[in-house]
Amino acid sequence: MEILKNDKLTVEVSSHGAELQSIKNAEGHEYLWQGDEKYWPRRSPLLFPIVCGLWKDEYRVDGKTYSLPRHGFARDMDFEVLDKTETSVTYGLDANEETLKVYPYEFHLNVRYVLKEDTVNVFWIVKNMGKEEMHFQVGGHPAFNLPDVAEGDKMHGTILFDNDAPLTRIIGNTGGCIKPERFEVKTERSAWKFDEESFADDAVILDKSQVGMTILLDDKGDPKVGLSFDAPCVGIWSPYGKNAPFVCIEPWFGIHDWAEYDGEFKDKYLMNHLQPGAVFLGNYEIKIF
Repeated sequence: MEILKNDKLTVEVSSHGAELQSIKNAEGHEYLWQGDEKYWPRRSPLLFPIVCGLWKDEYRVDGKTYSLPRHGFARDMDFEVLDKTETSVTYGLDANEETLKVYPYEFHLNVRYVLKEDTVNVFWIVKNMGKEEMHFQVGGHPAFNLPDVAEGDKMHGTILFDNDAPLTRIIGNTGGCIKPERFEVKTERSAWKFDEESFADDAVILDKSQVGMTILLDDKGDPKVGLSFDAPCVGIWSPYGKNAPFVCIEPWFGIHDWAEYDGEFKDKYLMNHLQPGAVFLGNYEIKIF
């Protein structure tokens, strides 16, 4: 476990999955969900080389069919610690014999965490190490404790968006994939109030770069956790039917397959492409108030 610390925050990260494990303020208050099999055992998994689901868990590269589980394999792999300071850590993962069986691209993936004052910056750096164009998706899945929900309480919360225009969502519950229909997300002065029923159709997915910042508010309307990102999509999720005391706010450079999609991997919606030797940089920022 790697620990980053300054006078405002203490952050713990695991090399397994390069996954955030804890974000505490100077008073010891925990902001990151700590994982519980009763609700959801993870804390902040990394999504790579796909985000969300494939139709029938399959995809095609040059006509050859491969299979990947939801969200890919990186979250379950051990990363190497490449660099560590008091306020930063960088992890690395390379393609190997096992990954090439399910994902036919030579890649190098860095995940870097940088602690600066009251913010945690998360960077994803993907490099194409092969000789052909590479296609991939990458995303985050951090879960945050709901400010005013204890275990056994009815789950509820409020998220403030940086967009006061009408928002629309797509739904990813058709065989774990999305359909093109769009539905209104009702907000008031850019604030979205959610409860258990908000997730009856799984994650609330806002694509088309509708928002670039979210702030989780407490019941008094005070900010607690903010996320800033330039990802084209964000998913907001809590496991339906469990009254879970947390919510995930997930910046995605990628998304599910369309339901019944049978095209090539490279042509998926929200796909990223890298020429040989090229590098992709994505990031998001977590701010603790």
